[in-house]
Amino acid sequence: MQDTSLSPDAVSALFTRTDGQFLFARWGRPIVPVIFGVTEETIPVLKGAIEAVVALADHKMAETDPELGANLMVFFVRDWSELTETPNLDRMIPDLGPLVDRLQTVGANQYRIFRFDEDGGIKACFVFLRMDAQLASLDAETLALTQMVQSVLLWSDAAFTEQSALAKTPGGRVVLRPEIGALIRAAYDPVLPPASEDASHALRLFARMAAAQ
Repeated sequence: MQDTSLSPDAVSALFTRTDGQFLFARWGRPIVPVIFGVTEETIPVLKGAIEAVVALADHKMAETDPELGANLMVFFVRDWSELTETPNLDRMIPDLGPLVDRLQTVGANQYRIFRFDEDGGIKACFVFLRMDAQLASLDAETLALTQMVQSVLLWSDAAFTEQSALAKTPGGRVVLRPEIGALIRAAYDPVLPPASEDASHALRLFARMAAAQ
């Protein structure tokens, strides 16, 4: 059987940003999702992926966040300019105009913004997806699972650029790579802090993964 486990260095790399900073964070409160810009029949697929990843992490969802109402907001657009036309979004994202300009300039098709509690845990995540040909070529389940995996932890900005968090089974079904699933479970171990800037945290994650095998 192929060994799909991650080494301590591989775990560390998934949370080490391109500027060399190690930065880890998980959600510190129940996740309350809201999705904009998709058809009614697509929403259950997206929420199903969210529920699956939250269950994998042994985390919680809720009907409402007492401070924010919804704290995981997913926006689907055809053009980045649509964001500046979304009512009140500029109040939640103060630098929305310059951000939209930057996304248009680099031709990005996705972007995530995280907000954090005082202890460093994630308290909100805004996911912006521009449905270009690349994203439109993905089926709804694959797109939803990919986005939720990337929103459930504060990964490195370089994580998954060389290898996707997902894999295909022999039958052609798209699933989460087992080692990434194991890492997400370890990251939500209540013994561990919700956030860390210390690279030794990767060793603690690795130890939790090894103990669970």
